[in-house]
Amino acid sequence: MHPAQEKFSDVRYRLAMELVYPPVVAAAKAWFRALDLKIQVDGAEHIPPAGGAVLASNHVSYLDFIFCGLGAQPAKRLVRFMAKKSVFDHKISGPLMRGMRHIPVDRDAGAASFREATQALKDGEVVGVFPEATISESFTVKELKSGAVRLARTAKVPLIPMVVWGPQRLWTKGHKKELGKRHVPVIIKIGEAIEMQKGVSPDALTAILKERLSGLLDAAQRAYPDKPSGPEDRWWLPAHLGGTAPLPEAAAV
Repeated sequence: MHPAQEKFSDVRYRLAMELVYPPVVAAAKAWFRALDLKIQVDGAEHIPPAGGAVLASNHVSYLDFIFCGLGAQPAKRLVRFMAKKSVFDHKISGPLMRGMRHIPVDRDAGAASFREATQALKDGEVVGVFPEATISESFTVKELKSGAVRLARTAKVPLIPMVVWGPQRLWTKGHKKELGKRHVPVIIKIGEAIEMQKGVSPDALTAILKERLSGLLDAAQRAYPDKPSGPEDRWWLPAHLGGTAPLPEAAAV
């Protein structure tokens, strides 16, 4: 069998072995249809159809992992997200997270999480990372942790920047949850892989990642078709676009 055919065969086999992830994806898509969410995915061709890759996304809502996963659907890839251990300990979300083979992150045992993610990448999985670590309340890209770069470099896989814009209107930090809100546009933008240049430090590559994410986010925000319905609805826009979200310095405090 040709190596490329073998890779695609492996992908089909892995998809066939998934028992939990496909039904969850189907349920999410049904929810999106019921709410008539206007979802736009740009750049899905940058996600490889086979082999390991790190997806590094911005973080504006509690729902980002769902939409990041949706962005990988055109490539028929299932993303294994790194998420805090407490999500795995929850009686409802825990079995789902384990069934979808996401990767728990225990801050007291970070090396173990890194090893598990690295092995998943070497096994040909796509691993999703939110390098800001927490939701950005300013709706701009915060300072990034270097873990996404270190994972991609250690596993020798592509590092792919991705942004989501719009899910903060459904559920984000410090604002009322509105999971039944209809007709909300969501833009998902995926950029070209960042080259893991030899001799370039993880901090320098992380700075490049931040620049790429900021550029993608700016493009998504400016292309967003909806505008606030009034002064009280400007909360979901960053300050530099006329919104009332806190400035990055204030949000950090």
